[in-house]
Amino acid sequence: MDSLTQVVSDINSILWGPWCLIPVLVGAGIFFTFKLRFVQIRQFGRALKHVFGGLSFNGEKAGNHGMTSFQSLATAIAAQVGTGNLAGVATAMAMGGPGAIFWMWVAAFFGMATIFAEAILAQLYRAKDSSGHITGGPAYYITHGLGSKPMATLFSVLIIIALGFVGNMVQANSISTAFNSAFSIPTHITGIVLIMLAGFIFIGGTKRIAGFAEKMVPFMASVYVLGAIYIMCTFGSHIIPTIESIFIGAFDPTAATGGVIGASVKEAIRYGVARGLFSNEAGMGSTPHAHAIARVKHPVEQGLAAVVGLCIDTFVVLTATALVILVTESLDGTKTGIELTQTAFVKGMGPAGSGFVALCLFFAAFTTIIGWYFFAVQNVKFIFGYKFVNSFSVIVLCFLMAGSYLKVNLVWELADMFNGLMVIPNIIAVVGLYKLVTRALDDYENKFLKGERPLFGPSEQLTGRMAKLASNHRRKHR
Repeated sequence: MDSLTQVVSDINSILWGPWCLIPVLVGAGIFFTFKLRFVQIRQFGRALKHVFGGLSFNGEKAGNHGMTSFQSLATAIAAQVGTGNLAGVATAMAMGGPGAIFWMWVAAFFGMATIFAEAILAQLYRAKDSSGHITGGPAYYITHGLGSKPMATLFSVLIIIALGFVGNMVQANSISTAFNSAFSIPTHITGIVLIMLAGFIFIGGTKRIAGFAEKMVPFMASVYVLGAIYIMCTFGSHIIPTIESIFIGAFDPTAATGGVIGASVKEAIRYGVARGLFSNEAGMGSTPHAHAIARVKHPVEQGLAAVVGLCIDTFVVLTATALVILVTESLDGTKTGIELTQTAFVKGMGPAGSGFVALCLFFAAFTTIIGWYFFAVQNVKFIFGYKFVNSFSVIVLCFLMAGSYLKVNLVWELADMFNGLMVIPNIIAVVGLYKLVTRALDDYENKFLKGERPLFGPSEQLTGRMAKLASNHRRKHR
C-alpha cells in the first residue's frame, strides 16, 4: 500500500506541479477574467440578487423539466462543500503552511470566471435523454461544441472514476475517521449507516436529490460557519496575526510558521491550488452537470449563480476552517486532515468541538456524496444509457464502504490524480468555446437587461434550438 501511495504521489507531483495543471487552471481563470471583463466583480451584486432575491427552501419539485436555479446551485454547492473545506484545507496547511490559503483565494478568484463559463456552456448544450429528462454537462459541450465524441467519452470515464468511485471514497474515509476519533465508533459501523442513507437518496433520483440539497446545504453551511465565528470571537486577539501569517506564508512559509512546517513556496502553491480545486471544482467539469438542468430566464443567470456558489465554498466555508485552525494555533506540524480541524475546534469549543466537527463533516461530506453521485450518473447515462444506472449505484455504495477502511493518504492522492486528469478535456473544451461564452454575456448585458428580446432565451427553450445556434456559432468562428 505504501509503495502504491508513493507511485500515485509521484504522478501528482508532475500533474500538480508548476508546469502542468496549476498554470493551466490559473491561466484559464485569468484568461476568462479578462475576456469577460472581470464579470465576477462587475456582476457580483446582480448574482447575489439572482440567488437570494426569491430564496425558497421548498421550491417546485424537480422533474423531467429540470430543477429550479436555487436547487441546481444547492446541488452544486453540496458537491463543492465537503471534506475539501473541513479536511482538505487542513491538509493543505499541514503540507504548505498558512500561505496555502492565499493561493486558494487566488485560484478561487480567477476560478469564478472559469466556473461562470462552464455553467453557461452547460446551459447552451443541454439536451434531453432517451427518457425525456433534461440533462447536460461537459460531455455534451465537448461532443456538440468541439465535435469530439471520443474526448467526451474520455471525460465521462474519468469523472465516473474520479467522483463516483475515488472521490466518494475520500468522503467516506473522512466521515469514518472523524466519527471514530470523536465518538469511538468503529469505521465499519459508520460505513454501513452511510451506505443505507446514500442508497435511500439514490433511489429517489433527481427529485429526492434536489429536495435534499435545497434544504440541507443552507442549514449545514450556516451551522458550521456560526460555530467558526464563535471561536474566532473567542480568540479575537489572534485574528490580525493570523491574517498576517497567511500573506507572509504565501511567499515565505518558514517565516510564517517559525520552521514548524518545513514547506517551500512551491509546496504552498501546489497544495493551495490542488486542495482549492478539490474544494471549489472550478475548471474540473463537475458542477456544470447541476447548472445544465437549471430553469432560468437567460443562461448567464446560472453562470452568475455558479459564481456565488464558488464564493460561498471558498471565501466563506473554507476560509472559516482555515482561520479557526490558525487562531487556535493548532498548526504544529504533527497533525493533518480532519484530525487537525478537530483539534482546532476542541481548543475553541472544549470537548464538544470534536463532535461538532464530526457532525458537520458528516453532513458536508454526505451532501458531497449525493452531489458527486448525481454528476457521475449523468455520465453513466451518457455512455451506457439508463440500463446501467442501478448497477452503478450499487458499485458506488461498495466504494463508500471500502473508503471507510482505506488510509487517508492513498485516498487523497488518488483523488488528486483523477481530479487532475478530468480537468484536461474539460479545460480544452471550455477555452475552445470561449467566444460563445462572451457572446452570451454580451447578449445578457446589452439585450436581456435592457428589456430587449435576447438571442439566448429562457432555458425552457434552450434544449435543441440553442445547441443548434451554438453549433452554427462554432462553425462561423473556426
